[in-house]
Amino acid sequence: MGMEQQHLGKGDTAFMAACAGLIVANIYYCQPLIVLMSKEWGLHESIAGRVTYLTQIGYALGLLLLVPLGDILEKRKQILVGTGAAVVALLMAATAPNFIILQIASVLIGICSIIPQLILPLAATLAADHKRGSTIGTIMAGLLVGILASRSLSGTIGAFYGWRAMYYIAAGVCAVLLVLMRFRFPVSQPSFNGNYGQLMKSVARYAMTQPLLRQAAVTNALSFAVLSAFWVTMVLFLSAPPFGFKSFEIGLFGLAGAAGALAAPLVGKISDGRDPRNNIIIGLVCELVSFIGFYFTGSGLFLMLAGIIILDVGHQAVQVTNQTIIYAILPEARNRFNTVFMTSTFIGGATGSALGLFLWNIGHWPAVCAGCCMVITINILLFFRNKAKAARSAQLAMQKI
Repeated sequence: MGMEQQHLGKGDTAFMAACAGLIVANIYYCQPLIVLMSKEWGLHESIAGRVTYLTQIGYALGLLLLVPLGDILEKRKQILVGTGAAVVALLMAATAPNFIILQIASVLIGICSIIPQLILPLAATLAADHKRGSTIGTIMAGLLVGILASRSLSGTIGAFYGWRAMYYIAAGVCAVLLVLMRFRFPVSQPSFNGNYGQLMKSVARYAMTQPLLRQAAVTNALSFAVLSAFWVTMVLFLSAPPFGFKSFEIGLFGLAGAAGALAAPLVGKISDGRDPRNNIIIGLVCELVSFIGFYFTGSGLFLMLAGIIILDVGHQAVQVTNQTIIYAILPEARNRFNTVFMTSTFIGGATGSALGLFLWNIGHWPAVCAGCCMVITINILLFFRNKAKAARSAQLAMQKI
């Protein structure tokens, strides 16, 4: 049965969460595979690692240029076309004859994997107001499980069947989802009557005139930057002495992060009906604690495993809370708000991946941990600065009344 306006059942939410997780996974399959890619073409591992941030750059481009179309196009059709294009891009990566083609395919995979960012605003529109936070949290949990489990899956597949097999499997998964979404997703009505140029102008206008949107975008971009830096460089850290782990073993660490995804629905529920900003500072502190633990990991793994869980719980607290905030501002512009928010997030992610590789080349794991601690500290200081600024603005408004 299709999903109707304002009647989003638990089964519908779960299906949307599964679709979001399985499609967003396309962006992250490459991370545990960069060592295998480097060996096939005789590249330095930091060069092969380019596919990680090229995929994220592609995702950011898709978010900026294609997600806003969700406000002027019928969403289900856009989702189906995008998923079909993802199948083609994944097959291009699987058959890449050289590293240049793989890099091009990586950008295209990122562009075509924006489907979760069309699903989220659709779910937010279908959900009742008092359940919007928990609905977003559930879908974000599915999305994060997809991100983290993808690393475990690709590491395992890569170890036994080679890195190309993972891209063939991903193409098959997207083909199956294409059929299922055709029958399960609802037909939606566009909320914007203008043309594409007017739509993009409105995106820029919202970015300039909505301070809550800007604050959420910056906070989440910096949060995702350190998350991306960790997952890219963790592969290099664990594959080097004293660990010397293979892609299969490295991929299993994604399961620890998947445990953190369970926090997303809880964060969403907490965000319903109260001032959610306290969740953000708690999340940022969790991120800082995790990188302090990573710095002292040494040759043991307890701090690594504990830090992965804390890091992903922290990022979920930041992201789900920020999305709950921005989706409540202007319901008719949720796709455009999501464009600003998620484009900023993945620009942060691509920058974080590149920064992580840069810090690794400078000082390996200690440099990565120290650099990420600095980024998180800056994020915390900006958060308190914006919070104080908002309090002063509210006080001045009250004095004028």
